[in-house]
Amino acid sequence: MTIHGISPDVLAALEHLLGQGGVAADPANMAKYLVDWSGDHHGAALAVLKPASIAEVQAAVRLCGRLGLAMIPQGGNTGLVAGAIDIGTSHGAVIISLERLNRIRLVDADNFILQADAGCILQHIKDAAEEQDCLFPLALGAQGSCQIGGNAASNAGGVNVLRYGMARDVIVGLEVVLTDGELWSGFSGLRKDNRGYDLKQLFIGAEGTLGIITGVEVKLFPKPGRVETAYLGLPSFEAAIALFRQARRGCSDLMCAFEIIGAECMELARLVDPSIVAPVTAPVHVLIELSSSAAIDLRSLLVNFLAGTMEEELVTDAVLAESGAQAKAFWAIREGLVEGQAKRGYHVRTDLSVRISDIPTLITQARDFIALEHPGWISQAYGHAGDGNIHFNVLPPLDLAEPDARSRGTAITAGLYDITNALGGSISAEHGIGRTRQSVYWAGMSAVHRRLVGTLKDALDPDRRMNPGCLFPATETFS
Repeated sequence: MTIHGISPDVLAALEHLLGQGGVAADPANMAKYLVDWSGDHHGAALAVLKPASIAEVQAAVRLCGRLGLAMIPQGGNTGLVAGAIDIGTSHGAVIISLERLNRIRLVDADNFILQADAGCILQHIKDAAEEQDCLFPLALGAQGSCQIGGNAASNAGGVNVLRYGMARDVIVGLEVVLTDGELWSGFSGLRKDNRGYDLKQLFIGAEGTLGIITGVEVKLFPKPGRVETAYLGLPSFEAAIALFRQARRGCSDLMCAFEIIGAECMELARLVDPSIVAPVTAPVHVLIELSSSAAIDLRSLLVNFLAGTMEEELVTDAVLAESGAQAKAFWAIREGLVEGQAKRGYHVRTDLSVRISDIPTLITQARDFIALEHPGWISQAYGHAGDGNIHFNVLPPLDLAEPDARSRGTAITAGLYDITNALGGSISAEHGIGRTRQSVYWAGMSAVHRRLVGTLKDALDPDRRMNPGCLFPATETFS
């Protein structure tokens, strides 16, 4: 007899190892671990393991290895590509949730370093840094529930990539439980360490396919003493990119965010908060933010810069935040449109990256493709234009049945990927590959690239136990 696909003996061994509260094997207690934030992806698991210490992670990995169980590491489960849930590609696995490893181990304000367990919520890390008058710059819409280990495993991006880089750029060291249960620690607190291979980079962005991240050491920065935020109206995406080119020089490294939003997205933000009103009326909206920890007159810098762009008619309208609350209201529009899409229901979601200069072409070609080949579907364009990342999402007609919408959505996604690839872009700017993009990613890989990826996988996970089906097919031979 088995219990939900796992034998009583195996379940008893897991429970003995992890103690009360360390294992969930019934549907009710596993439910929240088997669906992603969007609600688009539902998975299955033999059980959910919740180790409460690094030693328990090691023991669980060793036991799963002896029992022949595949393992899927899981953080906050806020990813959008099914990287942390089995949606039918790995034929049964246990989820190893890091939620109970949630301790901030060290905040060293003198050396601008913070160490935390992998299960720490990103917002808690940001709060701990702020208490020491520091900044941890990784900023995501899901920061109230995503975990720093998952941020590392997926190389998360967000709104501050323009100034501070992706997750890998702010990570100093990692601690990882390898597939044989051994613990590797790359913690050193050193900003510069040129001793051979930088092993942490193997695990950043690997999405849990090479080991389980249990600890993260990150860079802190001086907390900005001054922040200026402006919400702008522009006539086109071409104008937005021209504005960015000028802002990159005129505001230099003081610019930490440059977001573009197609006016069509406003309706989605109002699904979350009907009281939201755009500060400007224009085809394209831009949210720009400058920050500094030094005594720099950011206000005058931004005002003078925008005055010049308005004289050129590059910017048609501009509203500067007069308070922190008003700046927060500006950002609520950007965050709300994402939540609004999820609230509306199923939609095609992409995470595209092209050269910054190609952004207007990408959006124009994508819009034309939808209008011509999928009439009735509604295009939505927004994203982190300062680093070339555009989320071009498409909403189905409200009267289209969801199964039909999903079927059509597959073709739409493929078409958008074709446009992106023709521009020399990437189908995954910041969300990762997971399981939903696995086949496209693998099919587009060169033979040499495939061989190198396979060499790493075979060396670090020879038994293919770690997150099978994520990034590449579980049965791939790499030959």
